[in-house]
Amino acid sequence: MIENSIFDNTEIAFALKSDSELERAYFLFKMISIEPLVRIGTAATNFAIKAKLPVEGLIRATVFDHFCGGVNEENCLPVIDKMFEKGVSSVLDYSVEGKETEAEFDKALNITLKIISFVDERKSMPIAVFKPSGFGRIALYEKIGNKETLTAKEAEEWARVLNRFETVCAAAKKHDIELLIDAEESWMQDAADDLITDLMRKFNTEKPVVYNTLQMYRHDRLDFLKQQHALAKAEGFYLGYKLVRGAYMEKENERAEKLGYPSPICESKEATDNNFNAAVVYMLDHLEDMSLFNGTHNEYSSYLLMDLMKQKGIANSDNRVWFGQLYGMSDHISFNLSHLGYNVAKYVPFGPVKDVMPYLIRRAEENTSVAGQTGRELALLSKEKKRRKAEH
Repeated sequence: MIENSIFDNTEIAFALKSDSELERAYFLFKMISIEPLVRIGTAATNFAIKAKLPVEGLIRATVFDHFCGGVNEENCLPVIDKMFEKGVSSVLDYSVEGKETEAEFDKALNITLKIISFVDERKSMPIAVFKPSGFGRIALYEKIGNKETLTAKEAEEWARVLNRFETVCAAAKKHDIELLIDAEESWMQDAADDLITDLMRKFNTEKPVVYNTLQMYRHDRLDFLKQQHALAKAEGFYLGYKLVRGAYMEKENERAEKLGYPSPICESKEATDNNFNAAVVYMLDHLEDMSLFNGTHNEYSSYLLMDLMKQKGIANSDNRVWFGQLYGMSDHISFNLSHLGYNVAKYVPFGPVKDVMPYLIRRAEENTSVAGQTGRELALLSKEKKRRKAEH
């Protein structure tokens, strides 16, 4: 295993943070580490936004500015340019969730297309992303996944969803950038998977352009990856996958229990980790047929991938392998990897403050529930604060 101290260099990890930004990050993670506070804060924030209370300024100055790049694409440019100076690319992520209208879906399409043409002009943004639920209703994906018959109106609606996907993939291919499609709840994912496989068939003829996302907390995803690989080999197209552990665990387990079906989620954190790492190994073993975007904040999974690349003689800068983290988290992984010449991209969420709140709340809850994650961030921020103090 590669020497385990690579991610401990806080000078490289936080080089872009001013002293005041370092203090803000420390304060924020300190707050997030207190579970009752996150629960109360979430409820209060939701209430304040619904009641149209003037809290946007406060949210913007704290949690929003830490986890988001800005309210629109142009707004994100200072963040993007600053990170790229340290070799970290950006994936602009329009993080507006849970919309239900055709107008909103068309807006998400136009923003994604705008990002793709935006990306074309900048080396700092070689990858674009969107969510299936940004382009269509979750209930519609679910109905299709369940093989239910659509009404004439729903069939027209689905045709528009297909058209949005196709339009964006064609634009990505034209501009020669990679397009990540996020995964969401399991009950809508079957329809999204089938659709994305069709798009890979069509657009991944010379190399991966379209990437699906595999949530490895689902115990069926490793088998799915192997089946897709057999299909792609038989039909002569390339696969692109972003690997993540997954972000909807409580929701998945609750629904499975309520509706009385077996949960799709692995029975333990250890089983999820093993599943994730097995997928990393499998993809590296078949890199001639597929490309990997390794979306993880887990140090062991990052070291594992670095090790495998070294063993197989894969250059750090090989475009078939990317490491990805979220903006505002795990800078010790992102910036230390880029310092060593690996391909690294940060997901940079953006959107109007009130529309991005579901995303921000999920981040806060995730940091509270993932054992050790917030503690790790706090320890590293504390170490850097001490280092700077000793220097002055």
